Amino acid sequence: MQQFGDPSDANRLALAIVESIPEPFVVLDSHLRLVAANSAFFETFEIDPGRSHGISLFDLDERQWDIPLLRKRLAAAIPDHPEISAFEFDRDVARIGRRTLLMSARTVDYGGSSAPNTLLAFRDITEARRAEAEKQALLDRTEELLAQQRVLFQEMQHRVANSLQIIASILMLKARAVTSAESRRHLEDAHQRVMSVATVQNYLHLTDGVDEIEVSAYLQKLCYGLAKSIIVDSRPIVIDLHATVSTIPSRNAVSIGLIVTELVINAIKYAFAVSTGSERVLVSYETRDTDWRLVVADNGVGRSVTEKPAEPGSGLGSLIIEALAKQLDARVEIASSDKGMSVTVAHATFHSSTSTAA
Repeated sequence: MQQFGDPSDANRLALAIVESIPEPFVVLDSHLRLVAANSAFFETFEIDPGRSHGISLFDLDERQWDIPLLRKRLAAAIPDHPEISAFEFDRDVARIGRRTLLMSARTVDYGGSSAPNTLLAFRDITEARRAEAEKQALLDRTEELLAQQRVLFQEMQHRVANSLQIIASILMLKARAVTSAESRRHLEDAHQRVMSVATVQNYLHLTDGVDEIEVSAYLQKLCYGLAKSIIVDSRPIVIDLHATVSTIPSRNAVSIGLIVTELVINAIKYAFAVSTGSERVLVSYETRDTDWRLVVADNGVGRSVTEKPAEPGSGLGSLIIEALAKQLDARVEIASSDKGMSVTVAHATFHSSTSTAA
């Protein structure tokens, strides 16, 4: 610590304490002339201690400290002895270049016994500000890339929707043109599956950017679309939906939507061989913590007890459902009686009461 004059024992102690401060520190008189400074100040800014006594702060180091913003800040503060907590400014340092400094100041008034002193402490925050600037630039670039990605994704969704509509139209035209009943049925099945994919895709397009999809609204829209496209006036089948208030990750929404579509289509096509006027298909979705349970049940003819059960995965619909359930880490269970049939797709260890459409 450099102090000019003949310090008393008390001053020696104060100077020793200040010298232990690792950051540049100076003591100025009431005219902002240098009274004392620690080694960190002289070493950091390459100032000769022997040529600094009584020199104004603004005249030090060939007037490198004569910064208008700094002069104005100190001139405004010192008359009323306020504290400056964090004043930021830039200055050039010969050895290390342009630096960003954070200054704290406090004026000590001795109550009239002697002139006040102003204590200045400096902290180099250049690297911190540079890191902040780089971080902000990275965030700006990331946001720009995300915006570009959103535009491309929306364009892709638009093209997918158009392509699905074209494919569905072609399939329907082919179904009307063929003479084979079996070929027509296969084409109609393909058309319904394409339309179900289009319905799911359209809903997800409307919720673009949402990580979690509200299940009840999602399945309600899906079931409404299925009823509108499949059920005709001559077959007044009711589709009921019971879904707990919950959300699912958007990445799982497509798979769940396609499972529901496949099961509802199968129920409408095969469960009601004879019209009773009370045909119903129930779609229910329950959750418990991270587990969930999806059931599609009907009150149709069910599978006859004398009928030989079909081999698992023997039909295209079964293969689709099994594959989608596997993606969701879920199991598929089928229950059938003369009161109807239900298919359960459950994730992990979910257990609940059996749902029926009766």
